[in-house]
Amino acid sequence: MGCAAVLALAGGVALAVWDRAPRDTSALFSLSLPDTSGEQQSLSQWRGKVVVVNFWATWCAPCREEMPEFVRAQREFGPRGLQFIGIAVDEPDKVAQFAKELELNYPALMGGYGAVELSKTLGNQFGALPFTVVIDRTGAVARTQLGPFTSGKLRATIGNLL
Repeated sequence: MGCAAVLALAGGVALAVWDRAPRDTSALFSLSLPDTSGEQQSLSQWRGKVVVVNFWATWCAPCREEMPEFVRAQREFGPRGLQFIGIAVDEPDKVAQFAKELELNYPALMGGYGAVELSKTLGNQFGALPFTVVIDRTGAVARTQLGPFTSGKLRATIGNLL
């Protein structure tokens, strides 16, 4: 079973790299999701910025591994118009605890298992995690990434959009 999961992830990564078709982000920006304290956050508040939406879970090891780089990038590029948003496929108490441990400096929103379906509309054909969507200032999808984002790939993508 572990081998099949690795093969599925590798195939998904290849498809994510090849799949450059524009995606409609209007459904994403029309959403309001609760943060870890239960307060509704409208994703439309970040329209006009370069937005990096990361679908993740606390039980997902690759998700946990890439998030410190997201924290560093938010700190470095946030003043230039970058906004990370984490949409968790998890329980609020677990997300809040992990966000505190990591000193998360961007919103962690609670998507529940519906977040997987949302990620599919943005190009996540396999519903796997982590899945990241980079949206430019006009609201167009600039890149999707199934599997962890390397620091170099992330910074090159962001650098081209800011």
